[in-house]
Amino acid sequence: MSWTRRKPIEAMTPGAADQQLGKTLSWPHLLALGVGAIVGTGILTLIGVGADRAGPAVLLSFAIAGAICACAALAYAELSTMMPAAGSAYSYSYAVIGEAIAWIVGWSLILEYSLVVSTVAVGWSGYAGPLLTGIGFPAVLTQGPALGGLINLPAMFIIAVVAGLLMLGTHESARLNSLLVLIKIATLSLFVAVALPAFDTTNLDPFMPFGFAKSMGADGVERGVMAAAAIIFFAFYGFDAISTAAEEAKNPERDLAIGIVGSLIACTLIYILVAAAAIGAMPFTRFADSPEPLALILREMGQGQVARIVAIAAVIALPTVLLGFLYGQSRIFLVMARDGFLPQSLARISKRGTPARITAVTATLVAIIAGLLPIDQIAALANAGTLIAFSAVGACLLILRRRAPAMKRPFRAPAGILVGWGAILGCTYLFVSLPINTILACAGWNALGLAVYVFYGRGRATIAGR
Repeated sequence: MSWTRRKPIEAMTPGAADQQLGKTLSWPHLLALGVGAIVGTGILTLIGVGADRAGPAVLLSFAIAGAICACAALAYAELSTMMPAAGSAYSYSYAVIGEAIAWIVGWSLILEYSLVVSTVAVGWSGYAGPLLTGIGFPAVLTQGPALGGLINLPAMFIIAVVAGLLMLGTHESARLNSLLVLIKIATLSLFVAVALPAFDTTNLDPFMPFGFAKSMGADGVERGVMAAAAIIFFAFYGFDAISTAAEEAKNPERDLAIGIVGSLIACTLIYILVAAAAIGAMPFTRFADSPEPLALILREMGQGQVARIVAIAAVIALPTVLLGFLYGQSRIFLVMARDGFLPQSLARISKRGTPARITAVTATLVAIIAGLLPIDQIAALANAGTLIAFSAVGACLLILRRRAPAMKRPFRAPAGILVGWGAILGCTYLFVSLPINTILACAGWNALGLAVYVFYGRGRATIAGR
């Protein structure tokens, strides 16, 4: 029975006073949280990885990934306003499908959020590293062992800084995040203003050099439009971090939908402009797999001063992504601790109203990953966890539409059946388009997760006694 038992929606809000989060966020904070979490490493760094996998057709990869994310975002918007709980897809799955699936989704979200933070920290280090080595900082301390260094200390440092800010206070973090988001948008606007006038259509030929479907290249790398889409899918998610802020939203029935849908629309427009400017300004082979592709493009164009401005601004603004995802991960861990799947002591809220203990534990974990692993391996595995969670959210939408059609829906996704199936089928196709090693690693991670559930989590789940 424990495998299929569902968590009552009314039990999502904690009863213990020391586990309750304060309501401090309004819709502008949530919108900035979403834009800050979405626009980051995906466009500042992974556009190079995507171009290496698909060539100029990475523009099509962005469009496909964005369309699939739009379905998932609409599903999230409907479910988050119906169930304003901090656990995001984990909480929805627990209430709609059952405990075992909820555990798998929560385990996948651990993979997603932890590795996203690590990926972004490595991407941040890619921009900060050249600035640091220019003033005498040892280069071997700016890269992990896979890239010939010893450890990526800048990546570990920025995670520690952001974690400290989150432990300081949610409202204070949100205000600083909003300021950094404005800097980030201004930086991308500067890149477009400089690079777009240099657009050359010959850089788009051939448009699809590696084909549409995933295929293995002669160098052992899987390429194609869908292979790139499965990687740069990373560039679009971040809106799901907004759903983890549900308990801290002042008016969740209105503000969550504005934050989730609004941030995805704004970021899609930004991505189209930036990707077109990058691909059109230079042959993709010259910036493919670069850790700082936008700055590299500007330098190759003879715009060294602008490139330096973009690099410095990226160093300043990329932490907004870290903030959004580290925030989300700590809230998901918090809810899982409330439910007994993690030690209950981790669910305690500090005097400043933040889950300081779980934030510190999360930051330590992701800092170790960021210090040792390269960016492409981390990003691909993070996508696997996200795709599982997004598929579950699409399934929850379809099940609730059938099981409880009259249930109050403050935000109702248009064409809900198509949206639900679009999220499920689209995410499934992207999942099988991931590198085979990534799929196997994800399978191993979830096999470990099921073992932890059977031998640890199932017997300690507290929801059955509520």
